[in-house]
This record gives sequence, C-alpha cells and structure tokens, in this order.
Amino acid sequence: MPTDSSPNPYDPDSPPARVVVAGGGVAALETVLALRDLAGERVSITLVAPDPGFTSSAMTVARVFARGHLRRVELAEIADVFVRDSVAEVDADAQCVRCTSGEVIDYDHLVLAVGANARPAWSRGITFGEDPAEEALHCMLHEIEQGYVTQVAFVVPGGTVWPLPLYELAVMTARQAWSMGMDRVRFTLVTPEERPLEVFGRAPSEAVGELLDGCGIEFIGTTYASVDRCDVQLDPAGRRLRGARVVSPPVLDGPDLPGVPADPSGFILADLHGRVPGLVGVYAAGDATAFPIKQGGLATQQADAVAESIAAAVGAPVTPEPFRPVLRAMLLTGGDTRYLQHAVAGGDGDGAIATHELWWPPAKLAGRYVTPYLSRPDDAEQIKSAQPATRPSRLLSGAGVARSG
Repeated sequence: MPTDSSPNPYDPDSPPARVVVAGGGVAALETVLALRDLAGERVSITLVAPDPGFTSSAMTVARVFARGHLRRVELAEIADVFVRDSVAEVDADAQCVRCTSGEVIDYDHLVLAVGANARPAWSRGITFGEDPAEEALHCMLHEIEQGYVTQVAFVVPGGTVWPLPLYELAVMTARQAWSMGMDRVRFTLVTPEERPLEVFGRAPSEAVGELLDGCGIEFIGTTYASVDRCDVQLDPAGRRLRGARVVSPPVLDGPDLPGVPADPSGFILADLHGRVPGLVGVYAAGDATAFPIKQGGLATQQADAVAESIAAAVGAPVTPEPFRPVLRAMLLTGGDTRYLQHAVAGGDGDGAIATHELWWPPAKLAGRYVTPYLSRPDDAEQIKSAQPATRPSRLLSGAGVARSG
C-alpha cells in the first residue's frame, strides 16, 4: 500500500488533518466529495478557488442548440472553509501555500486541482469555450440559415486539446443546416488525429467516421492546420480552405505553479496515486497534471485516487487504488446520443460505442461522486445525503465558512 510520509496518523482526540484543495473545477469538486465519504471527520477541508461557484461545462455544446442546462454548485456548500482566492506558490518546506492576495494557508495535505490555462489557438475564428463563443455560434447558425455562410471548418489545433466537443458542434451544426434546407454548405473537420476521435479506440473511431460522412462532413486527418483570417492552411504545399468560418477548441497550457515540479509545458508531475514527486503531502489531479488526455471524467478518476491516498494517510480503512484511466464520454449528435468508452491504459484497443448506456448513471460528466451530487435535488436535506455512484456514503457536511482572500 502506498503511504504518505506526512505526520497525520488518526487520533480521535487530536484535531483533524488540514487538507487544502486548490481549484474550483471538476477535479477539486470530486476530491472534496470523495474525502467527505472516505475520511469523514479525520480531515478539515479548505477549498481555495477564484470563483465561489462550480458550473459544469459538460452540456455547453447542447446549450448552443437550446438543449440541456448548466448546473451551478456553491463551493462553500461542500468545504469546511472556502477561500475565494488563487494559489500562487507552494512552499513545501513550510507546508503552506501563498495566495495571490498574499494570504498564507498551512496544510498537512495539499491537492493541486487548479486546472489548465486555456488560450485561443489563433487570433481569428471562434474559440469554443471562451465566454463570447456561444453567442458567436448562434450568430453563425443564423448566418447559415440566411445563406451568408457557405463553408464552415471545425479545426483541431496542435498542442494539448480535448477535441470531442468540436465533433459534437460539427455534427449538430451540419444537421441543423440540413434541417434549414441549407444543404449546399460545406462542412470540414480538420485535425492532427489520424482517425476521428482515435483516443477512444478503433470501433468508436470507425463509427464516428461513418457519422461524419453521413452528415456530409469531410474529415481531413493527420493535418496540423493554421488559420489566417477566413483561410485554413492545410499544409506547406499550399492547400487551403478559403472563405471558411472557423471553429476550434482552446489549446491548454499547464499552470506552471512556482514550487511544483512540472513538465516543459507547465503541467504538474504526479504518479498514479496523484503524489507530486519530491513534495511531501502534495498531490495533483485533473487538467493541471501532465497526463496527456484532458477530460472531466478522467479528472474525477485522478481525484478519487488522490482522495483514497489521503484517507489512508489519516487512518481511514481505505486501500488506495492507482489511477487506471477509463475514458467515458457521451457524444451529442442532435439525434441519438452515442456512448463511447475505452480503457486507455492496458485495456481493449477496440474501445466501445453504443446508443445505449455503457455506464451508470449515464451522465455527460461521469464521476463516482460528482455525478450523483450534480444530479441531486436542490432540497437542502437531500443535498446532505447525496450518494456516490458505487459505494455507500457518509453524510456530506453542511455549508462551511466562506471568506475572500
């Protein structure tokens, strides 16, 4: 069993171990909920995040087409102490973090779930994931309907990206254009991937390729494109898509947090239990880590591994399991939803795809704790008894103390 050398054996007569969770995204939320279940009163959780609320972005694509909604969680509901601030530096020798406000917070265990930094791949076009993107996409759909747009290129840039939402946008846009009677619009999906969504394995990739073809979307793979105004440069030989509206996902950069080991792109190094090498009591989970695939479901799996390690370190009867990544994703199509699943490490290379559920509950964001929590009723008493997907749960604590840095 892996151990954490920080001095936090459980003693019911001693104060709980101080756990600081930095970040307000999926990995942070899953970590806190998992610790509530696994460690209970053995820990006191301080959550540090720049925004007081968590909003899942899983249904953002659906909202563009007036489907689905975004669920917001107030982070003070789940933490003993909520600090509205951001971690600017880790001092592992002193076991504390320094926030951007100047506040210093001591910890026994620190979880870095700060996410990645998203940026547009190029100065032109629509970057899906930025605040104005939803409105810009609405405008593009309106212009397609009016006949002003005749070509749309969905372009996956090079670098660290999560491409699946772009496939959803491409398919749903093409289907909506067809329903408007605008069947002369040319749709193209350009990507460095050799095959469509190849990270999910052979069977899903083939099925998604057939879906694109059935929607009239040309797939151009193994291509690191560049965008200049409304032209998409496909290769150095001069092939271009001219006069296209361009839609792309953002490129992700690591947080490059001072005091924390990172790869050349600034992503935090961590082992399969989430432990950051060389820093006692420090863990990382989610998009901030150097694991190459950035996806919400994988972030929750990393967070579960971290929570189990911390729970074991404070004396909870838990045997920590390493992170074994299994990709689970719902592909929205504007018709039948497709369920994709693939064991990334050491699993079946074929993957799986179906029009029925491949996991339970069949949510867009698949996480052991966060999925049932986000689907809970808003009644306060039912909030406290939210159950994880695969094991019994202790009661979640009520609202904690909130403060701004």
